[in-house]
Amino acid sequence: MSKLIGYARTSTVEQEAGLDAQVRDLTAAGCDKIFAERTSSVGKRKELEKALDYLRDGDTLVVCKVDRLARSTMALWQLVERLDAEGVGFRILNLGGETVDTKSATGRLILTIFAGFAQFEREIMLERQREGIAKARAEGRYKGRKPTARARAAEIAKLHGEGKTVTEIAREIGISRGSVYNYIGR
Repeated sequence: MSKLIGYARTSTVEQEAGLDAQVRDLTAAGCDKIFAERTSSVGKRKELEKALDYLRDGDTLVVCKVDRLARSTMALWQLVERLDAEGVGFRILNLGGETVDTKSATGRLILTIFAGFAQFEREIMLERQREGIAKARAEGRYKGRKPTARARAAEIAKLHGEGKTVTEIAREIGISRGSVYNYIGR
């Protein structure tokens, strides 16, 4: 029996309402099981990997929006090809206001066109962001993002003093191992 398997993702804890909304929409769409996580689209996505391992021939992977799954057209198509090879369909609940399912030729065409537009839009947004940062730097207004390890220095020092490993410290505090190494190296 084929199943609808949902995948929801947000980048940060601050986007909790967005994750809840995705889970709600996936449930309303009839998903039998939903994998949800808070992680960057470029980082390791453990729940996505679990979802992909869980899928079987005839199942359909369902996401609310394409950007929850992939950041580029190429990455999206690599995933769609992987799903196709396993006999798994792919459905996006909201692609330009429409539901798109790759089980049809029309759905695949629409996905290709919209994914290209989505990637173009993201690249334009990043270009504008870089221009804005360059302008702010030139005017002396850009400070960059707040250093995470420095803000958590006391906690890092305490845990390091207790003999915890870098990985344990990073996991407990919720920062990258690299940030922990940077702090410990000072």
